[in-house]
Amino acid sequence: MNAYIVAGFRTAVGKATRGGFRFTRPDALAMHVIKYLMAAVPQLAPEQIDDLIVGNAMPEAEQGLNFARFVSLMSFDTDKVSSVTVNRYCASGLETIAMAAARIHSGQADCIIAGGSESMSLIPMGGWRVVPDADLSLTHPDYYWGMGLTAEAVAKDYHVSREDQDAFALTSHQKATAAIASGKFASEIVPVAVTETYFDPVAGKKKERTYTVDTDEGPRADTSPAALAKLKPVFAADGSVTAGNSSQTSDGAAFVLVVSEAFLKENNLTPVARLVSYATVGVSPRIMGIGPVEAIPKALKKAGLKQSDLDLIELNEAFASQSLAVIRELDLNPELLNVNGGAIALGHPLGCSGAKLSVQLINELARRNGKYGLVSMCVGTGQGAAGVFEMLT
Repeated sequence: MNAYIVAGFRTAVGKATRGGFRFTRPDALAMHVIKYLMAAVPQLAPEQIDDLIVGNAMPEAEQGLNFARFVSLMSFDTDKVSSVTVNRYCASGLETIAMAAARIHSGQADCIIAGGSESMSLIPMGGWRVVPDADLSLTHPDYYWGMGLTAEAVAKDYHVSREDQDAFALTSHQKATAAIASGKFASEIVPVAVTETYFDPVAGKKKERTYTVDTDEGPRADTSPAALAKLKPVFAADGSVTAGNSSQTSDGAAFVLVVSEAFLKENNLTPVARLVSYATVGVSPRIMGIGPVEAIPKALKKAGLKQSDLDLIELNEAFASQSLAVIRELDLNPELLNVNGGAIALGHPLGCSGAKLSVQLINELARRNGKYGLVSMCVGTGQGAAGVFEMLT
């Protein structure tokens, strides 16, 4: 039994702590996307949804408990839609799509909404309370390294220079700003109205302001080689990884509707794509960024495809160092890679990113009349994930 993607949308990606979503809860971001998705598929009733699967990388505080259940209760006019929260760190959003497809393939479900939501404004990287195993942290300290240190390790092991990292970052911003200027993301982004309460010191009283977030906030049209070169290393005194050649901490949500063939026919729906294959691998936590080097060939093998069959690739830019290492190790075609920019410019809202990249990939493949595309990312603590998509329209 095949599983089909009928539609998918995302929010714009907000800059963490200073962007348009800095005070917006991640469950509210998810709700806005899901309600928009439901309206875009008017044949769909909440009672027909077998499950809601929500990816989230830091499930605590505003993202805590069974985060997905609160998203469900907020998004539908019924309490009958079950829900589950999934955490594979940066691959969480892609993982949920794979889980939805697998359940439909197995006959256990006919209609699932899958995706992810993350607020890095409200919950920082690692969460608020990290409690490492004391013995393990002594014997394997790299298991608990921040991802910036792993990016430095990749840069050294794979001989990725600071100059190459900065050049890669600049290209990411240039592609992203061009994509926004041409309106490429407009049809996939759900505009979100935000009401913010603040204190006006001049008037001496509390006020409210409302604005709409409908454009990715990260890309910088004014960045330059000189500006990037001025930035100091963040994670090692003699390092090469800077804020400018790393992904941006971000807020956002993205979801897709995945259904069975029987559901398509019963509800007169038209599929746009399907997930052909999905693969995950484990790699050394010390160089976690090279995860896609092993995950991509595995996913392609499962799909019965070669790299030359791919029309587009969305490789999550956790860091320029790891992106370049992956590109070089696999000899990925730069003309097909992150054609509208990547996470260095557009941001990386952790548990949302895999679903966000899937939505972007599907839309760009449709614009280009492409057939096959791939989404891949490295994953914290040493993993890689990759999914192959096929367009059906």
